[in-house]
Amino acid sequence: MTKPKISLNNTLFVAILVLMIIPTTRQFIQIQVHKGLALFSPSIEKPNNRKIITNYNWQLQNSTGQPFNFRQAENKIVLVSFWATWCPPCIAELPSMQQLYETYKDKIEFVFISNEKIETINAFMAKNNYSFKVYTPLEKSSINTFEINSIPRTFLINQKGEVVIDKNGAANWNSETVNKTINGLLEL
Repeated sequence: MTKPKISLNNTLFVAILVLMIIPTTRQFIQIQVHKGLALFSPSIEKPNNRKIITNYNWQLQNSTGQPFNFRQAENKIVLVSFWATWCPPCIAELPSMQQLYETYKDKIEFVFISNEKIETINAFMAKNNYSFKVYTPLEKSSINTFEINSIPRTFLINQKGEVVIDKNGAANWNSETVNKTINGLLEL
């Protein structure tokens, strides 16, 4: 009887499978894969294909429990991101979101939304040194305005309420494309 040859590819494949089974390494591997996918910029919606946000009456609360009505973002450039602390693609794109926030925090409105408990969000934010504001919805019905089926889902909305970027999945939000788009909107 002959011994089967053990190739490097087979060994590597088995090692990755084993690591994916272990919960503590699975999330790390998933995040690394999504970081690779998040190297690309989100695409810009063509002007004739842009959806328009008409319902800005949406009640949220910030991480300290203070109310925020999404109506405050009406007629402004706003980036709305639906995410969660347990979501690997969300975690992968958040560093670029933080960089974008640091560049434009005084120029556009950022609305990061998570359905998680405020304590969970605050612990995650502190652990990762993120400074953007996170909100939780006080009512679920307005999420339908954005048609959220999976996360991360991010929208860049112009002053007219047009969705300029609608990205499902991880992306590089501090890219030249996004910065150029925001700068163009700020000039209007």
